[in-house]
Amino acid sequence: MILQDFYKILSEEKVSDSKYTVTILVNEKHEVFKGHFPGNPIMPGVCMIQIIKELTESITKSSLMIQSLANVKFMALINPEVTPELRLELDVTTTEDGLVKVKNTTYFNDTTALKLSNVYKKI
Repeated sequence: MILQDFYKILSEEKVSDSKYTVTILVNEKHEVFKGHFPGNPIMPGVCMIQIIKELTESITKSSLMIQSLANVKFMALINPEVTPELRLELDVTTTEDGLVKVKNTTYFNDTTALKLSNVYKKI
């Protein structure tokens, strides 16, 4: 975890061969939110991308490096003081040449906050 104590995993469920649902709790008191933004904390997009990478590393039991991001859509602001619990749905597949492809949708409550597709290279 690059940002220590930034989030904790509440549950992780393998839904099918390639699909996982992970629920995390974001630490609303983390220093990141003091600067992003003072008095109105908003989850930085880069932190969400890092969380997805870390969860994918855990699922694949591999160290990964982002090769590409596509269709990144931030659809709602995540305020950790209001909605610290996030549900991430991950569809993780490995190609014949060893690349790891991920399709993610992140929710708080019933609200879609983020959708993205990315490709990782194993390192």
